[in-house]
Amino acid sequence: MGPVHVVGAGLAGSEAAWQIASNGVPVVLHEMRPIRMTEAHQTDLFAELVCSNSFRADDPLHNAVGLLHEEMRRAGSLIMAVAESHRLPAGSALAVDRDGFAAEVTRRVSSHPLIRVVREEITRLPPPEWGLAVIATGPLTASRLAEEIRQVTGEEALAFFDAIAPIVHRDSIDLKTAWFQSRYNKGGAMDYINCPLDQTQYETFVSALLTAEKTEFKEWERSTPYFEACLPIEVMAERGNDTLRFGPMKPIGLVDPRTGRRPYAVVQLRQDNALGTLWNMVGFQTKLKYAEQVRVFRMIPGLERAEFARFGGLHRNTFLNSPRLLDGSLRLRAVPRLRFAGQITGVEGYVESAAIGLLAGRFASAEARGYPPLPPPVETAMGALLAHITGGARAETFQPMNVNFGLFSPLPGPERGRERKRALCERALAACDAWLGAAAGSPGPRQAA
Repeated sequence: MGPVHVVGAGLAGSEAAWQIASNGVPVVLHEMRPIRMTEAHQTDLFAELVCSNSFRADDPLHNAVGLLHEEMRRAGSLIMAVAESHRLPAGSALAVDRDGFAAEVTRRVSSHPLIRVVREEITRLPPPEWGLAVIATGPLTASRLAEEIRQVTGEEALAFFDAIAPIVHRDSIDLKTAWFQSRYNKGGAMDYINCPLDQTQYETFVSALLTAEKTEFKEWERSTPYFEACLPIEVMAERGNDTLRFGPMKPIGLVDPRTGRRPYAVVQLRQDNALGTLWNMVGFQTKLKYAEQVRVFRMIPGLERAEFARFGGLHRNTFLNSPRLLDGSLRLRAVPRLRFAGQITGVEGYVESAAIGLLAGRFASAEARGYPPLPPPVETAMGALLAHITGGARAETFQPMNVNFGLFSPLPGPERGRERKRALCERALAACDAWLGAAAGSPGPRQAA
């Protein structure tokens, strides 16, 4: 049995390599540090945490991230096991000693008898003679490798400041104020939700937008220009008081059914996932701080109680249009021997990145042993995240996202709030256990030790 090659030893690559080796398949793990460092990393350790030391909420019965933690633990995740052993006091969150965490991941991966570590930069896509490979090079994928990916896929693997619009939970939008309508009634009648503003509301909103606190760029990001077709909304507002009203907030082709007239300005939301639970604020990419986004965007009529599944952001990123390019087991459709894992697939967050690495590793080890991959059920956090990036999201508007309950298929009952979250988590854990049991009972991938 030939080895599976894994490119990148971040959270996703380390987890993928561990899962493959734990299932009895040899691995060659390629890591370019310290031969070549990135602008963000400080060490040559695997799974280095370059930003926060928090894995966020650890409640498995009321929080989507905590649920993902628990599913990964049950699936034999290396990242979660090491995080637990280096846990720091952080209330209900899981925070770790970043140096001890990265050092132990490096030690455990490097000492595994089936993993061979090669310190080298990979500048081309893995060649055919390597056989199966997992690419887990993260949001700072080297430019030469990113260019090769673009050439093979015909898609843009974005490597500029990517401006992300906020996403709102559908059930938090006030439809007594907002209404469904497409401009000039073209397309589907339910394609857009419209939030109207009169002149006073619009001018107050623009003023708040201009004075709100913005995030600062990291030093290594400052030389990367804006993508002109996707400017932050506050940058557009700086170009003149009416810029937004003639841009993303233009009201033409719309009639407020409450007044029978066209509003002065309008904020449109567009469905963002197949379930219809998440809606994207069209044209509202932003670099406002998160608390400011809540404060300012809740000034919009109809969004006074908006709950955000994802906040807007602006940062340098490299990621695939995964709904279009990857199949349900994370294989590149154009080159099926290659899988992708981690942030390059369009997930955000340490845990989400590691979870996709875990799945890519399980899928690759199954294929290497001659068995079909067994994806997790869509009712699980891992399954919901996988389904979102491989087809549940709209390819036309795909942007990176954290795990959240908006990715889960709805429950049939009337549960809301905390009760609904608990019911979703209990359903997910039961489905996860059944999936792991089926995997353990088959001749395919085993649960990692």
